Amino acid sequence: MTPITQQPRYDEIAIGTELPEHTFTVRRGDLVRYAGASGDFNEIHWSERVATAVGLPNVIAHGMLTMAQAGRVVTDWIGDPGGLLEYGVRFSSPVVVPDDDQGAEVRVGGRVTEKRDNNEVVVAITANSGEAKVLTRATAVVRLP
Repeated sequence: MTPITQQPRYDEIAIGTELPEHTFTVRRGDLVRYAGASGDFNEIHWSERVATAVGLPNVIAHGMLTMAQAGRVVTDWIGDPGGLLEYGVRFSSPVVVPDDDQGAEVRVGGRVTEKRDNNEVVVAITANSGEAKVLTRATAVVRLP
């Protein structure tokens, strides 16, 4: 992801302002690295046999990894991770990660839906993998200069 060159300013942002969309690729190796970093070694994130035995279509990405990718789009947009005041999501569909060199793509974008006092804006986040919406009720509250 290319870092932004100028942080958005509250007085220049309008309701409806779109955040730059970004596409993340998630491969099985990424899941192994995330498992090591997070301590989440649940077998549904690396064993196709276990994932399909519990009714999943295949190995799935960690929900928190997907959430982190979506949050990164917001913090990259504001240029300051410390400006993120609130962040929440609901997981609606898993990111299915095939065992190939292509992996899965997660497309993340957002739109300003509200301006508040104290230079705060609310961002509605969208995240999709294939045709599936993988996050719902995904919102962030950020403070802008």
